[in-house]
Amino acid sequence: MTQTPALRILVVSQYFWPESFRVNELVTELVKKGHRVTVLTGHPNYPGGIVFPEFKTNPDNFANYAGADVVRVPMRPRGQGSIRLVLNYWSFVFWGLLLGPWLLRGRKYDSIFVFQTAPITSAIPAIFLKWIKKAPLTIWVLDLWPDQLSSLGVVRSKKILWLVGQMVRFIYKYCDLILAQSRAFAPGISQWSRDPSKTQYFPQWTESEYNAGAVAEVAEEVKDFSNTFNVMFAGNIGDCQDFPAVLDAAERLKHRNEIRWLIVGDGRFADFVKQEIVRRGLSHCMLMLGRHPSERMPSFFAAASALLVSLRSEPVFTMTIPGKIQSYLVADRPILAMLDGEGARVIQEANAGLTCPAGDSVALAQCVEALYAMTGQERADFGNNGRQYAQQHFDREKLINQLCELLPKKI
Repeated sequence: MTQTPALRILVVSQYFWPESFRVNELVTELVKKGHRVTVLTGHPNYPGGIVFPEFKTNPDNFANYAGADVVRVPMRPRGQGSIRLVLNYWSFVFWGLLLGPWLLRGRKYDSIFVFQTAPITSAIPAIFLKWIKKAPLTIWVLDLWPDQLSSLGVVRSKKILWLVGQMVRFIYKYCDLILAQSRAFAPGISQWSRDPSKTQYFPQWTESEYNAGAVAEVAEEVKDFSNTFNVMFAGNIGDCQDFPAVLDAAERLKHRNEIRWLIVGDGRFADFVKQEIVRRGLSHCMLMLGRHPSERMPSFFAAASALLVSLRSEPVFTMTIPGKIQSYLVADRPILAMLDGEGARVIQEANAGLTCPAGDSVALAQCVEALYAMTGQERADFGNNGRQYAQQHFDREKLINQLCELLPKKI
């Protein structure tokens, strides 16, 4: 592969370091390859909904990341509740449009890249900057709108969904390249872009810090669970992850003293899960371990007997490959998956664990028992299979090299 000439790249993302997203690794790798990178983002407040205290104390410490300039616009924190979440989304758009061009004045760019997890509205300031900077625009679609809004019941009004669809059409119209994290996203994207030639499959890669899962020293927080079979969930605790079904499965197995459910992470539904653990009498077998930096995850995974991924039974989620699947695949641990569609297909194709239909708590409990009954070698084989599959399909170096080739550049 030929070496891509050094580019001046503007990355627009509502989420960025010290928040934990793949865009952080993307920026690091682009800088390592010699590109001059600027990031336009907001004030870090995900997932807890409040601005990180360390940022509020000294925001100047967060103006550079891995050699990239980080330019931040004011943004209303997510807080709690749907109204505050909508205000959070639109505050990034407002300040990105109002202050973004001023803060980036005098800077020239060869390419603009949007990291688009929810919400897609974060692309609107990037379109304005595309016009001002006369640079081509790429968007990486990780959440499919408006499908996700309707599937989750966030928006039920057909009129509002139509309006969101028109906004999506507007955004896609002005993108020069649309990257889809799943092949199944392509028809949904083309419905609004009306130009299938713009869309390219580009999956999420395995995050580097998870590669040490098999050799990392066990975290202090989980050393007490060395003699139990530990089903570990790591990541965002939200509505999409269908924790009511996970709790149902745990409740079915609460008599099995040798099985533990360890939840590492935080999110909007964390308080609900804590309350349900108490209400259902699961405190002895299901533990909430809180949010920890991504670089510490291997030390938690070292205590896991299996890694759990779950998504609600919704049409849009059948098209989605959750980012944690790539992370789990390289951790040398078998995967337990309660989801449908593309995510389940990847795990089955990799022969990296056991899957069951989304929302089926009975089947999840049966999968846990089946995995527990296997020999240590059988479980290790799942882990090895996952690592090999990830190296073949989701290698970070290969994918970011591919991205550098794909990015449209100013002529």
